[in-house]
Amino acid sequence: MPRLKALAFLLVFVVPALMPAAAWLGQRSGHPDAMAWFPLAFLFVLLPLADYALGHDPVNVPVAREREVANAAWFRLLTLACLPVQLALLAWSAHWFVQAGFGPVGAAGWLLSQGVVGGILAINTAHELVHKDGRLEPAVGGLLLASVGYHGFKIEHLRGHHVHVSTPEDASSAPLGAWSWWFVPRALLLNSLNAWRLEARRLQGLGLPALHWRNEMIGWTAAWLGLAAAFALWLGPVGLAFFLAQGLLAAGSLEVINYIEHYGLERRRGADGRYERTTHLHSWNSDYALSNLILFQLQRHSDHHAFPKRRYAILRHHADSPQLPGGYAAMFVLALVPPLWRRVIDPRVQAFRAQADAA
Repeated sequence: MPRLKALAFLLVFVVPALMPAAAWLGQRSGHPDAMAWFPLAFLFVLLPLADYALGHDPVNVPVAREREVANAAWFRLLTLACLPVQLALLAWSAHWFVQAGFGPVGAAGWLLSQGVVGGILAINTAHELVHKDGRLEPAVGGLLLASVGYHGFKIEHLRGHHVHVSTPEDASSAPLGAWSWWFVPRALLLNSLNAWRLEARRLQGLGLPALHWRNEMIGWTAAWLGLAAAFALWLGPVGLAFFLAQGLLAAGSLEVINYIEHYGLERRRGADGRYERTTHLHSWNSDYALSNLILFQLQRHSDHHAFPKRRYAILRHHADSPQLPGGYAAMFVLALVPPLWRRVIDPRVQAFRAQADAA
């Protein structure tokens, strides 16, 4: 991988910097309520425009160099560094929220901004980490998820979503015609419940009761409650409300991304009742350069589902995967306007299905 691209993954830290930037702009301009929305304007207006201006990056790391790149400490350190940044940002952001004296409009902007930033910094990074072997990276991923109260993702994503992706059994795979406003709350509820079910089933296989100290959901829930208690003791009811709200909004932003990643795609069912193996044809792909750098190449999602343990730096672009017409930032906005989303994406789904049927 070129050294410049390796260094460019530092752009992920632009995302948490948007929150103090918004506070500074609010102070300088004298309009803190308006500037509380600055991170959202940056991520969903400026970033898509820059994405389209800079264009695509379909280049893959040569296969002969993949092991070398995947084992480079740099790429691992970048993801691990997101935990202290996330915790520090949460503490600072909560304190600012309490002290800034926002009106209703400013409070809404600040909470939505923090939620989306947390969805990128905490959940997106955790998504990379929980797939890795060993203890350190999955543990850091779990702590990142606990910081936004969506710790069930660590279990459900690995043992639920990756098993049932692009089938009706997966709450994080949106069928053709589903609206995001229906899909997101349903996915949040069903995936959280499924995480508890999956842990209970695992413990049952070990001959243990569901309410056992080895139940991972109990441990991560305790970590989340500990953080919530810390915010409540430090900043009172407003601090607690901030912590709970930012987590719900971060989890919601993740499920919007899940909606985008698998909308309308299906794995075929054989005569034996089994679904075909998951390949790079069962997730939407996007090779826009800038947003891929900011998201640890999450947009090369087709390859991730084909090879879940592959580190982000060596995820491959597949030209024959279904292709989104923009990066996730642009698609996020589109997904929130269901009629417009369907007008743009449904024909692509139908064309991809027709191509698959003809193959």
